[in-house]
Amino acid sequence: MTDPVRAALYLRVSTTRQAEVDLSIPDQQAQTSAYCGRQGWRVVAEYVEPGASAMDDNRPEFQRMIERACDDDHPIDAIVVHSFSRFFREAFGLEMYVRKLAKHGVRLVSITQELGDDPAQVMMRQVIALFDEYQSRENGKHVLRAMKENARQGFYNGSRLPLGYALSEVDKRGHRTKKKLVIDPVEAETVRLIYRLYLEGDGGRGPMGVKEVTKALNAKGLRTRLGARFGVASVHKILTNPVYAGSWRFNQREAKTGRAKPANEIIEVAVPAIIVQPVFDRPQASLKARDPRILPPRVVTGPILLTGLAHCATCGGAMTLRTGTSKSGKVHRYYSCSTAARIGKTGCKGRSIAMDRLDGLVTTHLADRLLGPTRLAGLLTSLAEKRASNDAEVQERARVLQQEIAQADEKLCRLYKLVEDGLTDIDETLADRLAALKSDRDRARAALERIKVQLAPQLTLDADQVERFSAFMRERITTGDTTFRKAYLRSIVDAIEVDNKVIRIHGSKVSLEQAVMAGEQIGKGVRSFIRKWRSLGDSNPCFRRERGITNTLADAGGHAVVI
Repeated sequence: MTDPVRAALYLRVSTTRQAEVDLSIPDQQAQTSAYCGRQGWRVVAEYVEPGASAMDDNRPEFQRMIERACDDDHPIDAIVVHSFSRFFREAFGLEMYVRKLAKHGVRLVSITQELGDDPAQVMMRQVIALFDEYQSRENGKHVLRAMKENARQGFYNGSRLPLGYALSEVDKRGHRTKKKLVIDPVEAETVRLIYRLYLEGDGGRGPMGVKEVTKALNAKGLRTRLGARFGVASVHKILTNPVYAGSWRFNQREAKTGRAKPANEIIEVAVPAIIVQPVFDRPQASLKARDPRILPPRVVTGPILLTGLAHCATCGGAMTLRTGTSKSGKVHRYYSCSTAARIGKTGCKGRSIAMDRLDGLVTTHLADRLLGPTRLAGLLTSLAEKRASNDAEVQERARVLQQEIAQADEKLCRLYKLVEDGLTDIDETLADRLAALKSDRDRARAALERIKVQLAPQLTLDADQVERFSAFMRERITTGDTTFRKAYLRSIVDAIEVDNKVIRIHGSKVSLEQAVMAGEQIGKGVRSFIRKWRSLGDSNPCFRRERGITNTLADAGGHAVVI
């Protein structure tokens, strides 16, 4: 007498709602058990997967079943399912696992689609799998279409709610309840606190970074919606999620792959805003500038004042911190060429300068020379004059284009008048003439639109504003915490070039003007870190006029500082 076939039952439904309210799992269990009883098979295990898609194998019970079926002790002879779609809804995946099980002597049996192992029936199973996959993808397409329409109407489609929001039932359609996002007044205060700490700090110091905000929230005993402590990732997500500015975005990424979808497939839904748009935009610019893909974190948050600003004049490599200890045990800190330290003298002959000395040279000369009210006013005046000259040229070009548009319109009107009065017909020659006039007019209009963008509004700076900024910045770059001194320096300096006897400070007049316009708010954010300097700018007179590099100062050690 042979031993009965040892069968394992695999029972699955696609959604947790089906598992909770439908009878699909019990029905599958009853039918597959009855089938095994009729066949005289012995059920040795049941694997139940409630609320899992069969389009992939990311299913814990499924993987546990496959692993057990392929064990060396061969505990299972057959896996029994209600239909092949319960096992897998993707044709390739189904065939891969059927063949894997067959290598270990395990059959896959569908009680509603009984097929054998001959070539015709194997082909039939593959055809059934293709139809199951097609049906699943079609269902997914229609479900997504319905969800997108639901989002267009302003209703929430599910998923975990962002902190600061709750759901409110606003409509009932059949057995479905429609819900919208509303502000949770308690949690919204936490969201506002996060933005306030990031932009302004806690009153005792300036703006905080994401990590410091996280520490402050946890120190206050605040928790996420799930009752967990805040983490850097959760705080960063709150600072970058546009829902807080009143725009919930649905259908941004592929559910399985995580790939971003095209902009025309994303549905934007207006929701109550917790943070006003200008306040929301400020962290985005700051976080983008601090993105490690743009600039290494040590350059932004490192404890060294000129990290990321100071560069070797010979090779352009960064000047980084090096330390040495004297015989007396005193530690000395230097800015040294990183290329020479990393590669050796073949890469760059290298140079070093005491850290305190370079810091003092740069900040002192910036405070005394660049930020002196008279020099500052002169630089801004020259910038305004150059901009006015450029604007005059652009305005003259705009006037010429407006004349061309007016002349083309006038000619077109005369030709149309001739046709209306019956004095001529629209023959091929006249049609070509009309087309040429329209083309010239459209070209001139397009050029005029582009020129209008170049006409920047004139900025006015009074003497008191310049003087206040001068005093404010002199204090901020020479005293206080290194992190904030660095932020203020970066608002007006693009790069510092260290040579043997000369130190060149490169900066943009436009950035300086923007800093003056921002006033004391300049320390509340960080501007872009994209470098705008050229290593040979000191030998280019035109470059110096544009950048405001005009003076050379010498210190007691023989170093010259070019500002």
